[in-house]
Amino acid sequence: MDYLVKIGLIENERTDALILPVLHDGTLTASGEQVDKISQHHLSKIIKTGDITGKFKQSLLLHDVPGIKAKRVLLIGCGKENELTEAKYQELVALSINTLKQTAAKEVCCLLPELDYKNRTPVWNIRQAIICAATTLYQFNDFRSKKNQAEKSITHLTFLVDKQDLAASKHAVKEGSAISHAMDNAKHLENMPANICNPKYIANAATKWAKSHKKVKCTVLGEKAMEKLGMGALLAVGRGSANESQLIILEYAGGKKSQKPIVLVGKGITFDTGGISLKPSTAINGMKYDMCGAASVFGALQAAVELALPLNIIMVIASAENMPDGDATRPDDIITTMSGQTVEIGNTDAEGRLVLCDALTYCERFKPEVVIDVATLTGACIVALGSQASGLLSNNQALADELLKAGQDIYDRAWQLPLWPEYQDALDSQFADMNNVGTGDAGAITAACYMARFTEKYPWAHLDVAGTAHVRQKKAYATGRPIPLLCQFLLDRAK
Repeated sequence: MDYLVKIGLIENERTDALILPVLHDGTLTASGEQVDKISQHHLSKIIKTGDITGKFKQSLLLHDVPGIKAKRVLLIGCGKENELTEAKYQELVALSINTLKQTAAKEVCCLLPELDYKNRTPVWNIRQAIICAATTLYQFNDFRSKKNQAEKSITHLTFLVDKQDLAASKHAVKEGSAISHAMDNAKHLENMPANICNPKYIANAATKWAKSHKKVKCTVLGEKAMEKLGMGALLAVGRGSANESQLIILEYAGGKKSQKPIVLVGKGITFDTGGISLKPSTAINGMKYDMCGAASVFGALQAAVELALPLNIIMVIASAENMPDGDATRPDDIITTMSGQTVEIGNTDAEGRLVLCDALTYCERFKPEVVIDVATLTGACIVALGSQASGLLSNNQALADELLKAGQDIYDRAWQLPLWPEYQDALDSQFADMNNVGTGDAGAITAACYMARFTEKYPWAHLDVAGTAHVRQKKAYATGRPIPLLCQFLLDRAK
């Protein structure tokens, strides 16, 4: 979809549909009052009939409103302005798009960014509306014999702005477009079935994308190369699979040569059966989404390249398939990681931290400014935070604060959990340097404690997105999170 901001008279806007907010008790915003005046109070008369009162999430579609050139006017009930939140604003944008995609409207002009709430500006509202509209219109039809594209009729979304907001609004459109493109690309990868999207598939996608961008270099390491590097932990996870494990590295040189890189690391388990510690049947469905961390860091890098951010960014994806067979890693096995530390396998279903620990050690060679890993790592994080916030743990409070602020600013929030030394004892092993699972509670924390042992040479943060990256229902789907958070972090760094 194409997005546009411009200065213009609302009555002259030739569009298939005009989205106008209606507040509590039928109050109109400035644009609504303008349309009402031009139409000889046509809107006021309709509001007086009681067909729309401004109650939150009411909607009323009008045709041929006098005095304006728009073919349709969609009135959206927004409730009381002082009770609006970011989540409610997202619901209003989604309601508007869902209503209009049932019509033949292709070009839409949206005035919802006029809403004033929680110190959010019209410019912020525009960027958020773009991300939300793209999310609402996203479809995954690759494997349908009859692709239903009829609903996705909207091709242009325009925002009318004041002159003083034009430059900032254009930036908002540019950023919102890049973020929404990245989310769509990531969701497409995440929604792919595991019989197609295996580690080699992700590697090929990264290689192909890198070839079309001059400032991006791609390196893919197969199992033989990883064996030479001593990546015993990553290789242990993929031993039971017919699909070869891959370490995928993308390097974007957008900054000065002297600038230390930001490294984004993604967990890319393309299907997780649990291995020999086999998951129960109720938990195994949806395990194609165990590579959402990989897709998220790939998407964030794509957005950074689209925006030409003046940063050096390196993406590292540790990809494997966790399957049980005669050669699979067993509980009680002891493996040696790339760092030289040994690990006793307490549970083969704690595989994410195994692929990540070797990837995190590999990152040392880049002498990074910071390293951020993203992983659908623990069910314990879902128990703790649900689907509202990603779990955040870090060995550097300044970095943690940056990520927390970025999440608040773009409304893709994280919540910090402690990484206290007292939790480390849970990883004690009788036979090796550590166990790959903790004893007792605080599973999200002890998983991060494990990875902290491989990140002592640089500032590091871990995002556990098990609850936010995809919806775990009968109709499961990828959300594209935490790409907005990562993109906001990179935008802030670029400034």
